[in-house]
Amino acid sequence: MPFLREAQNGDGGWGFQPGAQSRVEPTCWAVKAFFSRGDSSQADQRAIDQGLNFLRTSQLADGSWASTPEEKTGCWVTSLVCWVLAGARDEQFAKAIDAGLRWVCEDWPRDSSWLQRWVRKLRSADRISKQNNALRGWGWTPGTSSWVEPTAFALLALETKRAGELGELAQKRRRLGEALLYDRMCPGGGWNCGNPEVYGVAGEPLVIPTTWALLALREHSDQRENADSLAWMEGNFAKIQGPGSHALAQVCLAVYGREPSAGVDSAGDYHAKNESLRSIQAAAWTVLAGSDSQTWLGDRVRN
Repeated sequence: MPFLREAQNGDGGWGFQPGAQSRVEPTCWAVKAFFSRGDSSQADQRAIDQGLNFLRTSQLADGSWASTPEEKTGCWVTSLVCWVLAGARDEQFAKAIDAGLRWVCEDWPRDSSWLQRWVRKLRSADRISKQNNALRGWGWTPGTSSWVEPTAFALLALETKRAGELGELAQKRRRLGEALLYDRMCPGGGWNCGNPEVYGVAGEPLVIPTTWALLALREHSDQRENADSLAWMEGNFAKIQGPGSHALAQVCLAVYGREPSAGVDSAGDYHAKNESLRSIQAAAWTVLAGSDSQTWLGDRVRN
């Protein structure tokens, strides 16, 4: 926490590393880490307020957020910001969240439109990957293709109480997004960035997209796909090398009531190796891994 506090820039934001230009994504993770502590000190509350102000003033006129304040086109970080602002539980952010969530709901991926699906049916390339192209999630940038992680973040944002006011549109996007995640799961469990199988070769799961997919689908914890993916995570926990992946795997297993394998490196081990000292994301995720998930993950709004 002192590392995150000292790494905050004068404009209230954080870069991906200390001293780097403030960007929306690492600012979100830092603020989320401070939220997770529950009882904030005055110094922590000051850091939170400044970070929230950076996010609030970075919103574009159409309700979205871009990766940096200099960019003028919104992208996937809109979901992340809405999720973080909703965690502030402050009505002063209500209009900003509502505008952001409307933008998220209206951001349809172009690759799964009826026209694109019809074109693919006429091409042999339609057999390259095994997936249901009628399902629609979210992309990294507007009007492109559906990917696992931005879809998971959109689902996390749309499960907040503010999203409940968007009615049927939000519910429809959530149903489609959840179905897409299950469709994109790798054979045997887990997720990679997007395609579960290409040219008949099964995709290899990755820790980070698997974590966010499982957190977005935690309401369906009794489904076989969730159980298979958790089994994959448990079986591969000891092989994790990166501090960020290590922290997120801990978060994922804890949310599902599982214990990490014994005898593996701890967050302190990674810290001692200086593997995470300059990564704002890794530091924030490590804080989240050591916090009560109910404090920062939030309660899911039922369909």
